[in-house]
Amino acid sequence: MRSFSDSYRAAGVNIEAGYEGVKLMKQHVERTVIPGVVSDLGGFGGLFAPDLSGMKEPVLVSGTDGVGTKLRIAILMDKHDTVGIDCVAMCVNDIICCGAKPLFFLDYIAIGRNDPEKVASIVSGVAEGCVRSGCALIGGETAEHPGMMPAEDYDLAGFSVGIVDRSKVVDNQRMQPGDVILALPSSGIHSNGFSLVRKVFDVESADLGQYSQELGTTLGEALLTPTRLYVKPVLAALEHADIRGISHITGGGFYENIPRCLPKGLTAKIDKAAIRIPPIFSMIQSLGKIPEHDMFNTFNCGVGMVVITSRDTADRASAALAAQGCEAYVLGEVVQGEERVVLC
Repeated sequence: MRSFSDSYRAAGVNIEAGYEGVKLMKQHVERTVIPGVVSDLGGFGGLFAPDLSGMKEPVLVSGTDGVGTKLRIAILMDKHDTVGIDCVAMCVNDIICCGAKPLFFLDYIAIGRNDPEKVASIVSGVAEGCVRSGCALIGGETAEHPGMMPAEDYDLAGFSVGIVDRSKVVDNQRMQPGDVILALPSSGIHSNGFSLVRKVFDVESADLGQYSQELGTTLGEALLTPTRLYVKPVLAALEHADIRGISHITGGGFYENIPRCLPKGLTAKIDKAAIRIPPIFSMIQSLGKIPEHDMFNTFNCGVGMVVITSRDTADRASAALAAQGCEAYVLGEVVQGEERVVLC
């Protein structure tokens, strides 16, 4: 017998639309299949058999996050195929800071009204993020929330699990004065600080489709630029250099995130003149009349990730990152001190 419920539909939940959404998203999920995937989409749990060969003491590393209020831009523009990349990136970019290779990802979509094509578009972005980071999309959930959120609204979150041999976990135990701080450029705002971004640009009434000479694209496209994925470049750097610390620059900017990989007694001395700040940040600061400190305490300001390496392997790290399409540059150095981050 076909599964349907007229009573549930009358309450606002269309379970048949859910089935259609799963059908449409399967082609995207199939792109992410890698060795280790055991289960098909649609089961109660996603199964994955990791390859533990060569590992003496495998450690699982997990990370979870959402896209946040950047989703409002996607909703206003009716463009939903890139925010899934953000969702994956915000999770896998976190776990790579431990040196872990992401294995799989699961997403969660809460939506006011289940639109199968919209859901499939969202999942296409999730799948793209998984492909770019080399992990599998092995499951997820779409929940229709009538009466709790407007029909066109949705929220997107997810989590990833990775693996690393305990002896290769990136910690700060060997970090010392003189170590080099490398900046890995961001693709833009990524997925943090959008409550302030939306206020600065008054996005509810702004013309998001208007071309900006300064940005080289429309404002909406610039704001929706997906978060850069650093997994493959950083894994390459770990193979070729002595990496002593990694920080994903998310909400809280430089001042909150760089200290997370520093041991007590050491300071990140940042050369402010070296920072390559994309035009979108200059525009935000100018229009919003935002103090410089607040910019570096809210946004990535062009630096999506920081990698700290020994001075004698910094060139090897840069070369490995560049070979993966990530042109890193020297941002500063580690020095002795109690102040966690100094921009000078």
